[in-house]
Amino acid sequence: MNEPASIERLPIRTHNDIVTARHAAREHSARLGFGRAYQTRLATAVSELTRNVIQYVGEGSCLIEDQVDAQGCSIRVTVEDHGPGIPDLALAMADGFSTSGGLGAGLPGTRRLVDQFQISSEPGLTRIVISIHKAP
Repeated sequence: MNEPASIERLPIRTHNDIVTARHAAREHSARLGFGRAYQTRLATAVSELTRNVIQYVGEGSCLIEDQVDAQGCSIRVTVEDHGPGIPDLALAMADGFSTSGGLGAGLPGTRRLVDQFQISSEPGLTRIVISIHKAP
């Protein structure tokens, strides 16, 4: 039997919002019984994605949804902004590429932390959807 999904929408406007989103992701995963390693992986991914929103656009949103059903439980996080978009997604997803002088591990590293990773970007909307899953 499916349980109703728990949904939490958070604005991302300040550095404090990054911490709030990270904490919320960790709480969702702990409540669903994910182990500490999964909790940390999800919190780190959310932190990276929301930090990118602040750094490159200034504001956006983070939607955290969890679902429990016969196949187990999952948490899906959607981070989006309405900025200029990512001009070259393939390049942005390449290890070592950075527009900010960093290590270039952000998006590729985030992809490795989660079970599913989807990104779409065009001027006016960048949306990244990540999820983790735990079998019953």
